[in-house]
Amino acid sequence: HPKSVRIPGYLVDIVVVDADQTQLYGGAPVNRFISGDFTLDDSTQLTLPLNQRKLVARRALFEMRKGAVGNVGVGIADGIGLVAREEGCADDFVLTVETGPVGGITSQGVAFGANVNTRAILDMTSQFDFYHGGGLDVCYLSFAEVDQHGNVGVHKFNGKIMGTGGFIDISATSQKIIFCGTLTAGSLKTEITDGKLNILQEGRVKKFVSELPEITFSGKIALERGLDVRYITERAVFTLKQDGLHLIEIAPGVDLQRDILDKMDFSPVISPDLKLMDTRLFTDSTMGFTLPDATH
Repeated sequence: HPKSVRIPGYLVDIVVVDADQTQLYGGAPVNRFISGDFTLDDSTQLTLPLNQRKLVARRALFEMRKGAVGNVGVGIADGIGLVAREEGCADDFVLTVETGPVGGITSQGVAFGANVNTRAILDMTSQFDFYHGGGLDVCYLSFAEVDQHGNVGVHKFNGKIMGTGGFIDISATSQKIIFCGTLTAGSLKTEITDGKLNILQEGRVKKFVSELPEITFSGKIALERGLDVRYITERAVFTLKQDGLHLIEIAPGVDLQRDILDKMDFSPVISPDLKLMDTRLFTDSTMGFTLPDATH
């Protein structure tokens, strides 16, 4: 049937069937869990080690609401699905990836974009049609740099052009935007012990800078649209307001001046309601977290 044709024959010279074709995700010829042929049952233990990546993913999950539809981008936020599975709330919302997966567990690293236990796998154009139509309640995107105006840069930093990918399409249409990353980069080493975050080795590069050389996400436009924008790191949480970034949470165990303010090229507004990040984030057991309703 004409509607079943995806590649017209005049574009094809030869077809090679290779059952052992190496895939981009991990190099295996085929993964039946990623293809959707098999599913992992609830008895399969998949947990993240308690480190700065899990800490950021946990705090990011706190921004999710029941029934919401979200997007997760490549990088430090990709553990949100696993954290939600640990907490037993993965079925209370829908998390999508721009490559097409709907729901399931987001793969990490080089395998990102190929999920396990997906509810559906759309083609990328249909996924972006959904994004462009305003279907996202929330998105979780990694950042390379943030400036004092709440602008975010991901496509060019340290003199390198990385490109934007789907970053602009997603951040421009989501109702709530959660940027995830570490406060510094370059050999940053941390540990979580006794419910506190310890900075073992500070990163060489500050990621919160005075001005960005080029802007990928505009804080000004986000404020004009009335969007809720958060910036979550392993040691501090910021929110965007008319007068710039407000520091609203800090991790237990860190020093405000030494570990946060001195590691930024600008001074954020310190909220009069500044508080410690939820202590449950720093425990090696499950948090006992329940997703709030959409009205909260």
